[in-house]
Amino acid sequence: MGMATVLPVVWYFIIGFGVMMYVLLDGFVLGLGILTPFADDEHQRDHMMNTAAPIWDGNETWLVLGGAGLLAAFPKAYALVLSTLYLPILLMLIALIFRGVAFEFRFKAHTSRWLWGVAFHVGSLLAAFAQGVILGALVDGIVPLAPGQTHGAFAWFSPFAIMTGVAVVCGYALLGATWLILKTEGRLQRIAFDLTRPLMVAVIVFMLIVSASLPTLHSALMQRWFTGSNFLYLSPVPLLTAFVAVMLWRSVIRRREVQPFVFALCFFLLGFIGLVVGIWPNIVPPALSIWEAASPPSSQGFVLVGAAFLIPAVLAYTVYSYRVFRGKVAGDAGYH
Repeated sequence: MGMATVLPVVWYFIIGFGVMMYVLLDGFVLGLGILTPFADDEHQRDHMMNTAAPIWDGNETWLVLGGAGLLAAFPKAYALVLSTLYLPILLMLIALIFRGVAFEFRFKAHTSRWLWGVAFHVGSLLAAFAQGVILGALVDGIVPLAPGQTHGAFAWFSPFAIMTGVAVVCGYALLGATWLILKTEGRLQRIAFDLTRPLMVAVIVFMLIVSASLPTLHSALMQRWFTGSNFLYLSPVPLLTAFVAVMLWRSVIRRREVQPFVFALCFFLLGFIGLVVGIWPNIVPPALSIWEAASPPSSQGFVLVGAAFLIPAVLAYTVYSYRVFRGKVAGDAGYH
């Protein structure tokens, strides 16, 4: 087995790991922005944002890792995805920038404080929706398989992609609500508990609808799951997902503080694993494999050396920051 076979597999999992870390870590911060209209007043919004203020800055590092890794390791896939999904990707990036600016400016403003709060909410909402649309378009398999082929600027627009966008908004809001349960007390925590249950129902319903829609999609993801005896081997993933959903519901009903966030993260993780299993070994559904899209082994090996230093450093920083700022965040605490 040569390097031309092994390195694309390694990079496939590196990029997947980067995307997964971004979704898990930045998902709940986007969720906080989505949920800000449910706060009683500006003081509660301050409290919500202060729970994430010390640790949110480094989250986009994982998104950059995924994008840069895709460019370096799979340039053909990078070109196809960005050319087809240019508009939702541009919307996502503008919304993330807008959200970041609003996050910082809101704590400095006085008369326009409410306006920056609205900007933080809108930026978070649009970024989450755009990410869901990108995911839905990829799963739908609308990306052409050759650079010369184009489907138009709005090829990504479909009922399935829009539905996936709304589903991701609900999912991130669920992460944000469980994060507030973990980090706050009193009235704000009660609001988070009240929001978690309907959000759980929405996410589960969307997951069932997406699963039921898979046989109609161009990407033919169901072939992976139901070819031969594959479903027997892969059945632990949906079974674990159902178990985690039940445990998440029970932990919320019983007013636990730590378990809801942990189970919500596990719920997202299992959904991501199910997606990766479904599209493997393709990097762009329905049929562009990681070996067809790979850059030369010399290029992948060279960049892999840098990743070997970068990933442990970012992981260490992430673990350290979450450890330093662990525990509850008081309503009068501030990091700005």
